[in-house]
Amino acid sequence: MLEVKPKPTNPLAEAVPEAGLTIAEAARRTGVSAHTLRYYERSGLVITPVGRTEGGRRRYHREDLRWISICTKLRATGMPIKAIRRYAELVSAGEGNGAERLALMKAHRVEVLARIAELQENLKLIDHKIDVYGRRVAAGDADQLWAGA
Repeated sequence: MLEVKPKPTNPLAEAVPEAGLTIAEAARRTGVSAHTLRYYERSGLVITPVGRTEGGRRRYHREDLRWISICTKLRATGMPIKAIRRYAELVSAGEGNGAERLALMKAHRVEVLARIAELQENLKLIDHKIDVYGRRVAAGDADQLWAGA
């Protein structure tokens, strides 16, 4: 019998209470740790001050989650914290710096494409090795493969 599981919902699409989310809830929704959320805030990567309760506890709202998601994705592409911080500064400054934002993203895109090309070359080697091992295992002479003598 085939069981079809429903698609997981997008945690960022879930409703955010008017009072905001705790740091633990925000961490769950964004997929980063509470430590990372604090680090992003301390490092100047957040574009608006994170809200606080009367007791001083952080409260995250929808825009905070969206921005953290952007930062996380940029970081996953290898963008240095310094560049993300600069991008956050530009976004926080508002209008009038679109050309600088564009230049920053274009420069990072070039770096990402170079890494993708390098990974594609490395993948060719892996595919070649899979082909060689597959043929040798099928032929029954895999014991003749180089063992780093």
